[in-house]
Amino acid sequence: MKKCCLISLMLCWMLSLSAQFLHPGDTIAIISPSSATDTTTINGGIRTLEKWGYHCVVAPNALNDYHGFAGTIDERLSDLLWALREPSVKAIMCSRGGDGAAHLLSRLSLDTLRQYPKMIIGFSDVTALLCAEARAGVKGIHGSMCYALKTYEGTDTVSQALRRMLAGDLPTYRVAPHPLNITGKAEGTIVGGNMSVFNDLAGSDFDPIMLDDIILFIEDTGEGMSKVDRMLHNIEVRGLQSHVRAVIVGQFNKYKHPENGFDDMYAILHEYLQHWHIPVCYDFPVGHAHLKNFPLLTGVKATLEVGSDGVTLHY
Repeated sequence: MKKCCLISLMLCWMLSLSAQFLHPGDTIAIISPSSATDTTTINGGIRTLEKWGYHCVVAPNALNDYHGFAGTIDERLSDLLWALREPSVKAIMCSRGGDGAAHLLSRLSLDTLRQYPKMIIGFSDVTALLCAEARAGVKGIHGSMCYALKTYEGTDTVSQALRRMLAGDLPTYRVAPHPLNITGKAEGTIVGGNMSVFNDLAGSDFDPIMLDDIILFIEDTGEGMSKVDRMLHNIEVRGLQSHVRAVIVGQFNKYKHPENGFDDMYAILHEYLQHWHIPVCYDFPVGHAHLKNFPLLTGVKATLEVGSDGVTLHY
């Protein structure tokens, strides 16, 4: 089996069959549930997806701009519901993140997501939709959107990992050890993403940490260490750390440090996570830097093994 290496990451692929994965010629809908975007970004993403053998359709309101959002809440929700209900659409890619996806959840039911189980692809603000799908028992993909597919033209290792995942080739990720890792093995449903986004879903029907037996992955950008401290405390004060079987710590960037006597974000995360007595993996390649944002299939079972010689995540 051929292995590809990038920094400390090795990808091994195995075939997984599911009606929800894609086949050549399938249609992917492009929607903009969050911030406003532009034609260049969407068209660039479409060029890559078409090169991969898919047909793309753009939602009617995907290029709208309403106070910085890609349309009103009604317009953005209308596009999402259209993409879910349209029989020819097999998956949904978000054009970009930003802000605003959570607006749609107050008008979206878990039953609707269960009735139309289609993979939503995106990260950052799209975390809100991925968490909703996970609560509905539907899988999604935390991964690159139109901007990255336009910028890198789909030829880089991260984009190729997404290409394979869309088709049902699921990876085994192998990551180098980190000094703060906590060893152990756990199985659970992969949920999480942008920490500040899913934290704002706390207590709602879409809160991913309300699920039992989860592997929680976290990443963020531009959030201060004090804010992350409060988010961790929020999980603990609600007693939900007992739902978490393991934690995957991704990339945190664009924050001020040191703060509160801690040198960096991993140090403050370790202050909490060491007391949860579960496996923890640090420096996993998922986050806001594209070349460190390998796709994760969310809402499905996976196994995380954290050893002294490295980390393995497989579905």
